Amino acid sequence: MPGLVRGFALVALFLLPAYAHWADLAAAEVTVEESVVNVVLTYAIGLTAFADDNKNSKLSASEIKAHQKQLEAFFADKIRLNAAVRSLEVAPAESEVSLPSLGPSARVHSTVLLTYRWEKPITRLKINYSLFLPGVSTASCVATILVGGKVQEVVFTPTQQEFVLGQEQAPVDFLSFLELGINHILSGFDHLLFLISLLMWGGGLCYLLKVITAFTLAHSITLSLTALGLLSLPGRFIESGIALSIAYVAAENLFRKDTGKLLRSRWAVTFFFGLIHGMGFADILREMGLPKDNLLGSLVGFNLGVEVGQLAVVIPVFLLLLLLKRLPWEGWVRRTVSVGAVTVGLIWFVQRAFLAA
Repeated sequence: MPGLVRGFALVALFLLPAYAHWADLAAAEVTVEESVVNVVLTYAIGLTAFADDNKNSKLSASEIKAHQKQLEAFFADKIRLNAAVRSLEVAPAESEVSLPSLGPSARVHSTVLLTYRWEKPITRLKINYSLFLPGVSTASCVATILVGGKVQEVVFTPTQQEFVLGQEQAPVDFLSFLELGINHILSGFDHLLFLISLLMWGGGLCYLLKVITAFTLAHSITLSLTALGLLSLPGRFIESGIALSIAYVAAENLFRKDTGKLLRSRWAVTFFFGLIHGMGFADILREMGLPKDNLLGSLVGFNLGVEVGQLAVVIPVFLLLLLLKRLPWEGWVRRTVSVGAVTVGLIWFVQRAFLAA
């Protein structure tokens, strides 16, 4: 019973940061015309909480009007266009920019239309984007920039904040997608909790290699197929399946006693659930689109980034568990974490399957 109580106490610790997986992501459609730039921006409402008077996580037309000057000053500072802007107007957007389907994410994102105007036609334009949650290194904004009938994809991050119009741009390269993959998995607390739950059963290096290899192969398959548009399932189904995978694996840790059979079958279970996780990984790539001039490099870079990120978590946890084997309360730690994971997984499942907007 004490282990059960402590397991429930872990719920809050996982539920709060779990929202960061979608709250640190923004999306923008930037249309550049002769003397006007329109930005349809979907972003984390927490950044403009001062204008959300009714606290419903959406900026209404009346709220935008009431806080017009404050919002215009805020966005002028966070999204700077240094080409002698005459004015910036913030208005309600007629439609949202699509974000990956991440459960209840819509509840904390709002969409606005930013209109920048100039006296003369634009010849050179620099966009400096710094609208990120404070202290969140994994934050990013996936931007589609339309200029003269041409479309370009840009990923703004805390370390890559500029785009220059009229200057030859380097393609979004292998390293950019490698970084995006690392950040995506490190902010994906549901994916990480699944991997940690796999380790809580026990097992040595052979077990670790089997389950990690199975997970890697499986999610690489569906990540690639989904990102290329060859496989598509409703986001609600994918995210609910990810939540159930956590609860199932953690429950096995608690209730299955035939350790030999579990060891032999766990890789197959991991492979099956890895197929679902791969579709979740691919959400951001599906939304932004892979650059046609570097399709393979971008896909490989993102996938490799996911592997690097997951190993950065799995290896330290595995080594820590090896050290715990020398201590009398090792079993208590494994059971407590598993109880917490079952609880969190079931709560996420209910949220994503039945309560998501």
